Amino acid sequence: MNHSERLLVTVKKCAELTGLTENAIRQYLKKGHWILGIHWFKSANGRIFISMKATNLWMQGKEA
Repeated sequence: MNHSERLLVTVKKCAELTGLTENAIRQYLKKGHWILGIHWFKSANGRIFISMKATNLWMQGKEA
């Protein structure tokens, strides 16, 4: 497991690391492809953070 897989990152950073657009990431959240509490989290201040480990597994067609 590399360092980025252990991180929770912002939508912007996730886009940089994966090559997805920020809009595509937000659509995955909105449509439920990425699941709250597994693939992404909402902090107390309302910011969205993406689990790089879970989303990398999802992109590979594997369960998180």
